[in-house]
Amino acid sequence: MADERALVLGGGGVAGIAWQTGVLAGLAAAGVEVTDADLVVGTSAGSTVAAQVTSGLPWEELLARQTDPGRRSEELVPAGSVAEALERMLTLRSEGLEPAEVRRRVGALALAAETVPESARRAVIEGRLPVREWPRRPRLVIPAVEAISGAPVLFDAESGVDLVDAVAASCAVPGIWPPVTIADARYVDGGLRSMNNADLAAGHGRVLVVAPFADPVLEEDVAGLTGDGARVEVVAPDEASAAAFGTDPLDPATRTPAAEAGYAQGRAEAERVAALWK
Repeated sequence: MADERALVLGGGGVAGIAWQTGVLAGLAAAGVEVTDADLVVGTSAGSTVAAQVTSGLPWEELLARQTDPGRRSEELVPAGSVAEALERMLTLRSEGLEPAEVRRRVGALALAAETVPESARRAVIEGRLPVREWPRRPRLVIPAVEAISGAPVLFDAESGVDLVDAVAASCAVPGIWPPVTIADARYVDGGLRSMNNADLAAGHGRVLVVAPFADPVLEEDVAGLTGDGARVEVVAPDEASAAAFGTDPLDPATRTPAAEAGYAQGRAEAERVAALWK
């Protein structure tokens, strides 16, 4: 197996964006720069973080965009809650449906939901991205799901899709934010495939997963990666970070505490991550 490195950034709402940014900034401050990966996989909130941290902006700027209220982009009021969206998906999965059928049904719900206008949501995503071009390196992969067919798609620099549209699609939580129109199709959250999509790091010898939310699929993905000979480390919220998330990860008020808790956790995790990365 090639000794290439992959960074996997999972879904987690506004709090997840802030926390992951803090973790990565804390690691960098401790001398562990993980954005020099060969591959970055960003799902939902993780797609926003991935686009930001591969933009070339310094960590001080990226962290300030989360901790300084004066540097933040405008946010919209969501049509529902993450808890409601997760409950809908879990209810469908409990019926014993195949994953593809679950994705199709959730996609249908997303298409029928009343949400903010698609253009308004895109403007928010655009405001979150300091640089709106795909990075030349590392390779950035952003998963989403086609709403009608339920088919997963992977956007990257070769897909011909605008970076803002790719991130908006991956962040389109069903029933909360509008599906995103790209060409003649509409797309919803990449977390509908899985919250982290760590299996997309297959073929890489060292994999770091930064996972804001618990994901039952992640354990299977990590087992598959390690079974293929990869070394894998997972950073999940510690007690302080979990408290900073609060009860609603879409609440903009979680940004500063989540980013600060993530930064502290990143510094604390630096030795463990360095053993993998370096």
